[in-house]
Amino acid sequence: MAVLVSLIAFLMTLAGGLAAMRVRDNRHLVLGLAGGLMLGVVAFDLIPESLEMTRHRPLGVPAPMIGFAAGFLLLHVVEQAVAIHRAHEHEYAPHVHAHGHAHAPAGPAGLLAASALVAHSLVDGLSIGLAFQSGTEVGIFVALAVVAHDFADGFNTVTAASLNRGDRRPAVLLLLADATAPIAGAALGTLAQVPDAVLGPYLGLFAGVLLYLSAAEILPEAHSVHPRVMTLGATGLGLTAVLFIVGLAH
Repeated sequence: MAVLVSLIAFLMTLAGGLAAMRVRDNRHLVLGLAGGLMLGVVAFDLIPESLEMTRHRPLGVPAPMIGFAAGFLLLHVVEQAVAIHRAHEHEYAPHVHAHGHAHAPAGPAGLLAASALVAHSLVDGLSIGLAFQSGTEVGIFVALAVVAHDFADGFNTVTAASLNRGDRRPAVLLLLADATAPIAGAALGTLAQVPDAVLGPYLGLFAGVLLYLSAAEILPEAHSVHPRVMTLGATGLGLTAVLFIVGLAH
């Protein structure tokens, strides 16, 4: 039953990724929307959920918040290690060559964040499987909560994997991985149990990765060469959408 329900999550994730691919002409609005969605997922979903999962407080600090700081720092270190930024604002936008094709240096930051989204989807599927172990009613409720934000997961996966890249193949492959991850997680969740003491810090780590990508990569590029009011509106729309979805799920 858990695996069958996770097929809906598969379809919703694909739909979100395809939506991100089809609006390339309004890339600044896509990036603004994705930035808002990521901020909303971090603030309204990942952080609260991670804090509920575990009460461990190493050195007096909640374990998920240590993971959060580590995730933020991890992506920052990766970015600096490959010198993605040179502290010049104009480099946020893709460079245009004489032949008219936009190009920007590819870096691992977006791919790392997209991979983290895949891992998060695996955890979502795992949650579905574990919930169905507690009963059909609980399982259906958890599945609905997962499906409700899978569209945003697919959208964010494609946006992150496409950041500063002209080649769509990594984005397509990661979208497929993100879509199938809930199915694999649901199957695993029917067979095994993962302690909340592990899942909580992981979700915090993932939240830190997403926040850095949104604040340091996606939103600056969204505002680099396009009208700021419309982009800000798209960001606010994404943030509000996640708040509404999370509210319905609870």
